[in-house]
Amino acid sequence: GEEHYNCISALHKSMRGSDENASLYWLARMLEGGEDPLYVARRLVRFASEDIGLADPLALTQAVAAYQGCHFIGMPECEVILAQCVVYFARAPKSIEVYRAYSNVKECLRMHTGPLPPVPLHLRNAPTKLMKNLGYGKGYKYNPMYKEPVDQDYLPEELKGRDFFKESKT
Repeated sequence: GEEHYNCISALHKSMRGSDENASLYWLARMLEGGEDPLYVARRLVRFASEDIGLADPLALTQAVAAYQGCHFIGMPECEVILAQCVVYFARAPKSIEVYRAYSNVKECLRMHTGPLPPVPLHLRNAPTKLMKNLGYGKGYKYNPMYKEPVDQDYLPEELKGRDFFKESKT
């Protein structure tokens, strides 16, 4: 019933709060209560990106490995895999930078009226002669060919200068 959602919320918030002790308690309460370990592992995958993000990019690798480990061996052997992942996440630095920036992009798309801006011509692929003649790909600078970062716009003209990472969450 409702305790399923209450326990996963408590686990999530304990890891977010960097309380490894409470995180292990909520994990054990769920697993010992018969919770599907793959459900917990899926939630850990989400947590890795949502709450840890770029503060520790290896967190996502840990979560996916934990999911695969649980899938391969099942309960009760996989409990220690999940416990290791939960403690790793509780101890990990946290960052919602990507989560917030992506939310800002989604809000930008939702609030846009009319047709979405076209992809700038220099960013379009030009697999045919007609597309090349229409200017697709013209002026595109292939970054790996330059020693320094190139000055090139990647957003549509209407969004030039917009920084989704610096916007406050709406």
